[in-house]
Amino acid sequence: MIHRRTLKAATQGIGMTSQGTRDRLVERLRSKDIRDERVLKAIATIPRHEFVDEALSSRAYEDTALPIGLSQTISQPWVVARMTEAVLDGGTPQKVLEVGTGSGYQAAILACLVPQVFTVERIEELLKLARRRFHRLKLNNIYTRYADGHLGWPSQAPFDGIIVTAASMGIPQELIQQLRIGGILVAPIERAGMQRLLAIRRTEEGYDQEDLGGVIFVPMLSGLS
Repeated sequence: MIHRRTLKAATQGIGMTSQGTRDRLVERLRSKDIRDERVLKAIATIPRHEFVDEALSSRAYEDTALPIGLSQTISQPWVVARMTEAVLDGGTPQKVLEVGTGSGYQAAILACLVPQVFTVERIEELLKLARRRFHRLKLNNIYTRYADGHLGWPSQAPFDGIIVTAASMGIPQELIQQLRIGGILVAPIERAGMQRLLAIRRTEEGYDQEDLGGVIFVPMLSGLS
């Protein structure tokens, strides 16, 4: 896990990218019922402006999704916080898989909280950018893979938690099988033309699920790009 002191030394923001701006974002998230102080501390620690284009850096601490190119987005901070809270439910997982690295922001938040983060991305250009960001911020507990996210990372399974950052038409069984018993998968699932964020806990008999509310994510695609 990454210590706040390390990240503070790695990057310093000013004005709209300052620590004070991050702290104000944390207060907005707290007012929207994000309760896990571990997650809020990670949001305060990770410089979100490092994960968007410089032209959008002044908007980095708005509670909104932003474009990152290639028809992808960096998720709304509230959604990142809610998904992270859900995967941490009941304790601190040791190994978490993220499907859909994107900008790298969600993986960076997890890296503050989890000993090992494994992240898979199907768009090579995005993965290269994310790797550079991880290196710059000294996030050395993140392991990356260029691969189709539908397949997960079988050689590293089982995982204590899995976060999926793109919407699929049904619960991804391939990924469920890579969870340990008791582990949690958090994913947006499309149902009747709407996306619902589900927290799915694997059990001996199958799995239990909790609906965390409506969300909007880009669709989960197959293959490499």
